[in-house]
Amino acid sequence: MKTNCIKYIGVAILLATATMAFAKGGVIYTGELAKHVKGYSGPTPLKITVEKGKITKIEAETSKESPRYYRMAQKKVFPQYIGKTVDEAINLKPDGATGATYSSKAIIENIKLGLSNYKKSAKSTSTKKSKKRR
Repeated sequence: MKTNCIKYIGVAILLATATMAFAKGGVIYTGELAKHVKGYSGPTPLKITVEKGKITKIEAETSKESPRYYRMAQKKVFPQYIGKTVDEAINLKPDGATGATYSSKAIIENIKLGLSNYKKSAKSTSTKKSKKRR
C-alpha cells in the first residue's frame, strides 16, 4: 500500500513538472518531426524557443539549402513569428521571401508543425494531470 502511494505521488510530481515546463516554455526541435518537409535542396530543421507562451527565438539548423536563399527566407519569415503566442503563430499566414519561395514555405511549415506538436503535447500533459486529480 505504501509503495503504491509513493508511486502515485511520483507520477503526480512528474506530470505537474511537465505541465509547468510547457506552460513556461521550452525548445522545439523540428528535425525528426518535420523531416519530410523539404525546401529547395532538402529538409530545413529549426529550433523554436517558447518562453511564457510566446515565441522568443527561431534558429535554423544545418541544412543543404543554398546559404544565400536560406538566409533570405529566414530574415523574412522569422521576425513575423517572434513575440507571437503559440496560437497566434499557428494561425499566422506569413509572407515568404521573394526568390526563396521553397525555403520560405519549408520554414513556415516547420514552424507550424513544431508549434502544433508542442501545443498537442502541452494539452495532453494537462489532460493527464487533471485525470489524476479525480
